Parts: sequence; C-alpha cells; structure tokens
Amino acid sequence: MDLGNVDKDQIIQDFRVHESDTGSPEVQVALLTSRIQSLTGHLQKHRKDHHSRRGLLMMVGQRRRLLRYLRHEDINRYRELVKRLGLRG
Repeated sequence: MDLGNVDKDQIIQDFRVHESDTGSPEVQVALLTSRIQSLTGHLQKHRKDHHSRRGLLMMVGQRRRLLRYLRHEDINRYRELVKRLGLRG
C-alpha cells in the first residue's frame, strides 16, 4: 500500500517544477494519485476495510483541493497535469 522510496523519488523527478522541488501542487497531486491507485487495488480485495476506505476518501478530497487551487492559480499547469495523470476523463 505504501509507496517505496524508489517509486516516490521517480514520481517527484517526473513531476517537479524545478531542481529542488518536492512540494509543488503537481508533485503532491502525482503522489496522491499513486497512493489512491494503490489503495483502490487494496480495497477491491478487502471490501470491508472501512478504515482504509476513510483514508482513501480523505486522500481524494485532498487531491481535489490541490487541483482546485492549481486550476485557479494557473489553468495551463492544471490542464497539463490532468492530461499527464489521465484524470478527469
């Protein structure tokens, strides 16, 4: 369920805005998307894991807020990120 350091580092390298970037909205959304996909697979096997389901819903809400922020700040960055992650479609 948890992202390994190698996976996390690769996602950060793929989505960072500048060389030392680890916390931009793009990176945060990409990491959350990876965690959401992983947890979705877990919940398909373990349907009664309600604690993990709550965590999943919280992550989806956090990602939604970050995407809303990015959409209001810079629509082009938002569109590019959604396209790269395959969201909203």
